[in-house]
Amino acid sequence: MPATLSIHAILSRPATLQFPSNSLYAVHFDEQGGRVAQLSSGHYVFYGRHGRRLLLTDPDGHPLHECEWGKDQQGRDILIRARVRLDWGAWVGIRPSGLVNATTLDLSRKPGWQSLRADDLRLMAARAMQVPLEEVRFFYGDSDLLIERGGMATIRHRKDALYVLEDGTFDRPRFMSCMGAMHWEDIDFLPVVELFRSLLPGTGPAVFELIRGLYDDQNADRSAPRPLRYRGIPTYPSEAAFKLFSAFFTPQAPHGEPLFSLFMEPPRSHEITWLPAEDYPRRYIGQWGRYCVTVKQHSVERLTLTDDEAGLSYVAPSAGRPAPFDRTVRTVRDEMILSDRGCETRLAVDPRWGPLTEQPAHVTASPPVTWSDLFTGARPQIAGKEAFSAVLLYPEDETEIGEFPSQSFVVDHLADVVEQEAAVEAGLARADRILVHLFDGGISGCIDTRRRHDYTVVYQSGPFAQKQAQLLWNRFAGARQLSWLQGMHFYHLSQAPYGERPYDLAYVWIPFAQFDLPGQLEETIGKLAERMAAGAIAFVTGPARLSQSLHQWNLVIDSIQPVEALPSFHMHRSILPKAQLKKGLTLYRVRRS
Repeated sequence: MPATLSIHAILSRPATLQFPSNSLYAVHFDEQGGRVAQLSSGHYVFYGRHGRRLLLTDPDGHPLHECEWGKDQQGRDILIRARVRLDWGAWVGIRPSGLVNATTLDLSRKPGWQSLRADDLRLMAARAMQVPLEEVRFFYGDSDLLIERGGMATIRHRKDALYVLEDGTFDRPRFMSCMGAMHWEDIDFLPVVELFRSLLPGTGPAVFELIRGLYDDQNADRSAPRPLRYRGIPTYPSEAAFKLFSAFFTPQAPHGEPLFSLFMEPPRSHEITWLPAEDYPRRYIGQWGRYCVTVKQHSVERLTLTDDEAGLSYVAPSAGRPAPFDRTVRTVRDEMILSDRGCETRLAVDPRWGPLTEQPAHVTASPPVTWSDLFTGARPQIAGKEAFSAVLLYPEDETEIGEFPSQSFVVDHLADVVEQEAAVEAGLARADRILVHLFDGGISGCIDTRRRHDYTVVYQSGPFAQKQAQLLWNRFAGARQLSWLQGMHFYHLSQAPYGERPYDLAYVWIPFAQFDLPGQLEETIGKLAERMAAGAIAFVTGPARLSQSLHQWNLVIDSIQPVEALPSFHMHRSILPKAQLKKGLTLYRVRRS
């Protein structure tokens, strides 16, 4: 346990305690009834007079998460909000029940509606969503199901909201994602995370570090730890979720069934019970915040440089599996060796991390293409924060969805079109040269991984283009087809040489800035028509007024679909019902005769 002076030194550092109700502990920790415990890993956990966790720091006092507690109407402790530090220095905020979606039903025409109760509404919801009644009862309390005298029923679905905290505080929170409403005061399940593609890198492990910490606090005096289950309406099991859960908890399947295959069945994911893993990832901030290292089972699992221009972590190498993005970290004696596409950097090991197991180097052949090779000419010059922050964010209210996030609805829909429509799939199979034009937020969704093509990718945003190039490299590396990337070339819009040979297929996004500029629209469609080969297909997303320009350039329109009518956008609205797209945003499928 640190001395009183050390406690004061830690808590009085700027940005350590950001919640107003916690500020008194920075000055008068003992007088306020504070308590501190040091874990075997060297980390410090600070508790308030209510006995609840306020703060977790590493051995040097760098904050990793902070909690703010209050009282409900019955005087019980409740978590008001929390914030967690990501490996690269950004902060994510959590607001319990911060997102509430309400559905109103008119029951007045239903015979006997006056006798309906909350459980009747739960049963109706269970049938509509095709989930067990017990799951609905678990997530919908009586206060979430209201029937008024006139027969109008209101059903509220509460979710915990996740926010990007621009300066580490809730002064200017920006909505990022949401997850099942946790019982933070007594954790009893593992949550479903929605909009997972919007998560800033490292959000999952940081949030689970908080979940595991609170869980340990709450189970310290129990004779046996509470078993947890993966619950949600519905669940979205994935390999990434299984790996994340398994890092902090140990799964147990009934009757000895295969764990992963059982987890991947949505109706049965909840049958697995999760108990606390004996050892789980511990994070340490090194060299004045320059990097964050994650240690588990006496091995360095991951290291992240906070100013990394690539926006990627280094991970421990594994035999028989390509390293993500061709980046590794391994420990040799008192050093960590960071390897990035053949270049090495060495950092000293801190003895306070405990004895670390040396990790042998896995000799692998040099890849024929690195992700940075996809950029023809100079790679975009990007600051570390920009690189890590290149994720698609969606507003939680009626604010119009931005340009890059809107692209995801189109590319997700087109992936389904390719699978479901034989003519489109055949056109893709025949395509030799493909153009992807200004789909910065969804480039990877326009790329066919089943066969080789030559791609010209034109982008505007360096951070998003870099992130997409990395995703593509990792995907093709996993498929052992990296050589196919040799035909892919990324160009900034200002330097794009489209070449003389026409394209067989094109994905074209018309920027929002052109929607009210008829002259620029005409020019854009004219250039597209000139670049298309005879019989070529193009998917063009632009304003509703585009049909006239397409006809003028002798492009045959095969389909016109408002983006707001696409199933992919309907799915998004099931999570954020108030979502609004740019008015008139339309997807066209055209061909050159």
